[in-house]
Amino acid sequence: MRTTELQLDDYVSARTGTLWTAVAHLITGLIGAGVLSLAWAIAELGWIAGPVAILAFAGVTLISAFLLSDCYRFPDPDIGPLRLNSYSQAVKLHLGEKNHIVCGVFVYISLIGCGIAYTIVTATCMRAILKSNCYHREGHNATCSYGDNNNYFMLLFGLIQIFMSQIPNFHEMLWLSILAAIMSFAYSSIGIGLAVGQIIENRQIEGSLTGNPAENRGAKVWLVFQALGNIAFAYPFSSILLEIQDTLRSPPAEKQTMKKASTVSIFITTFFFLCCGCFGYAAFGDATPGNLLTGFGFYEPFWLIDFANVCIVLHLVGGFQVYTQPIFAAMERWLTEEYPQNNFNARFSGLKLPLLGGTVRLSPMRMYLRTIYVVIITGISIVFPYFNEVLGVVGALGFWPLAVYFPVEMCILQKKIRVWTRPWLLLRGFSFVCLLVSLLAFVGSIHGLVGAKFG
Repeated sequence: MRTTELQLDDYVSARTGTLWTAVAHLITGLIGAGVLSLAWAIAELGWIAGPVAILAFAGVTLISAFLLSDCYRFPDPDIGPLRLNSYSQAVKLHLGEKNHIVCGVFVYISLIGCGIAYTIVTATCMRAILKSNCYHREGHNATCSYGDNNNYFMLLFGLIQIFMSQIPNFHEMLWLSILAAIMSFAYSSIGIGLAVGQIIENRQIEGSLTGNPAENRGAKVWLVFQALGNIAFAYPFSSILLEIQDTLRSPPAEKQTMKKASTVSIFITTFFFLCCGCFGYAAFGDATPGNLLTGFGFYEPFWLIDFANVCIVLHLVGGFQVYTQPIFAAMERWLTEEYPQNNFNARFSGLKLPLLGGTVRLSPMRMYLRTIYVVIITGISIVFPYFNEVLGVVGALGFWPLAVYFPVEMCILQKKIRVWTRPWLLLRGFSFVCLLVSLLAFVGSIHGLVGAKFG
């Protein structure tokens, strides 16, 4: 993007965000679909490697957040520091056009993948509510199948998202992020409570140091790799960090607020991740399900399981928007820049709300563009409705390039770190180790996805 375009973008919206609004956005992005798969991931890794892996990914995410926060302001020699309101903008100005193209591919694949995963999980939870009520009403031996797939529920979620997608941008969705953050705490706490209750009922702690046994060593290796991908998915906010940082007011400096918000958010979410993962594995052992809340049999207390699933649905309605707004912004920015004279892009229509006594401004361009996107995401979710496998692929694919490689490269360039110095070796070594982990997780998750689809 040209300097003049960046400078104009600096005045698009008033920035009134604070530490706690940033924490709300981050927690909405962090405590999402991934938390429900962590008990399964620990079950595959075992009592030692599982918690260690969660803590390691948390540490990597925090380092990434600190490195990215420093990249928000770009020193322009002519007009001073410029705000960079997206990940891809930061990469373009710091690392050049080629890196910008590669980064854009990974960013949008990651964001699209999150939308697909959230659609799958929401459909599963909607179906679980109906099944729970059916078992309570008809008895535990009832069929209560509600069909062989979740397609209808995915279509319903897509319809909801068509309406929610008319929220203009991050600046207008604070209320949704706060609601989603509250819901995430609610269902995580319920999952932990139900797991603790199951442990008390069992009168013992299930699980082993090496995790679930598999048919053979090869199958175990694939499952371990896939579990790493699931944990990587649980920390996926690098691609939206700068968008959130762009909502913050200053002073204090945006990077200071963002670093504090990242620290608070990662500390809180890691605590919940460990509780959900460890208590879930302790409750179910080798029978730990891919989605923690489906392991309680859909039976009693049915109302609490229903409430937890409703909380998940409400949270993922907001989470979907958190990971989709950057895509909407990029598409609309491109159309505006490519066709500046087109009146369709700038046209707005007023929609009266009789019951609320107000009027909402709607953009036809926004309506058509965002509706098409939601329809595409819903269609892909119907074709690949595999929870743990999709989470593993998305998490592994975006982890190294977005959370490690580009932040490290921008840091080296920005701070002018010389080759073969101690900081340079540490950053390069950190990046290389994360690359290996990401590759293993990606291969394992692809293997699981292919096996689920065609096995």
